[in-house]
Amino acid sequence: MTLDELRRQLDRLDRQLLEIIAERQSTSREIARVKRSTGYPTRDYRREREVIVGARQEAETLGVPPDTAEAVMRLLIRSSLTTQERASVAAHGSGSGRRALVIGGAGKMGGWFAQFLTSQGFDVQIADPAAPGALADWRDSDLSHDFIVVAAPLGATNQILRQLAERRPGGVVFDLGSLKTPLRGGLEALRAAGVAVTSLHPMFGPDTELLSGRHVIFIDLGHAEALSRARSLFAPTMAEQAVMQLEEHDRLIAYVLGLSHALNIAFFTALAESGAAAPRLLELSSTTFDAQFDIAAKVAEESPELYYEIQRLNEFGGESLDALARAVQAVRGAVLGSDRARFVALMRAGYEYVQGRRETAARRA
Repeated sequence: MTLDELRRQLDRLDRQLLEIIAERQSTSREIARVKRSTGYPTRDYRREREVIVGARQEAETLGVPPDTAEAVMRLLIRSSLTTQERASVAAHGSGSGRRALVIGGAGKMGGWFAQFLTSQGFDVQIADPAAPGALADWRDSDLSHDFIVVAAPLGATNQILRQLAERRPGGVVFDLGSLKTPLRGGLEALRAAGVAVTSLHPMFGPDTELLSGRHVIFIDLGHAEALSRARSLFAPTMAEQAVMQLEEHDRLIAYVLGLSHALNIAFFTALAESGAAAPRLLELSSTTFDAQFDIAAKVAEESPELYYEIQRLNEFGGESLDALARAVQAVRGAVLGSDRARFVALMRAGYEYVQGRRETAARRA
């Protein structure tokens, strides 16, 4: 066969692959329907393992690299789960006939939440001067909504919460702030005014499609009904819910977000300041470097103002930054001091911590 003929054959095979994937998606939607009718959970880890193990075994008999087969099956499983989760949210969504107001709905996370509520059947109104056709100023609303979501920047959210407290809306009010202690005044004002208030922190970005393995943090502000109703919004999804107190949240976030952000900022800053070495780095590659660079690149693309707020406005932020500084100094001291034993001890302690976390995650799964 000529090269052109072989390429046309590949085109036909690619088309067949896409047709099979489309058929698989259709079957996934039917599986979602059956699962809903029988009360079966959306995700079945045992079944996923069977599919992956079977694919690896079948790949060997066909002369296909097992790792390639596993990667493809994991991608298809994730796509199938996304399809099933969306179907579950649409079917079980409790928004039919109810209204929601998203203040700051033109922002990335506000836009995600507006779409999420819409998929559940809510009549969603967006209040944001940057959104065409939306309500320019939320204060012009009658606030008669069942849910009011504040998705504004941290600097503006506390003031909005205080102003909402003065209006005393009848629905559930919650924010989506990455930090909670800077919002303490506004949240307390709502609680004191008798408003059904809670607070959320979705631990994922606005480009997230599948919530399996993702966490949503709920802050218990003493209003049981508000907390329950907010949590019910995520009941049809596979998101993992965590409930905690306001101060506990920010101390943990200092490490989960503050530490990880600072580490990646330090990483790309060191690279950027490496001088003549920087262009040469593009010619090199290693598994560890490429993986770290990809993460750092995503951090570099985020809003500097938001990331500064996450660092500066967290009352516990200094704790994680000090821990990072001590860790870097420990590594530096071990290397420059030719202290092999200290370096090995750091590596082993890290291995034990990582293994412990993986075992905990495996037990939860």
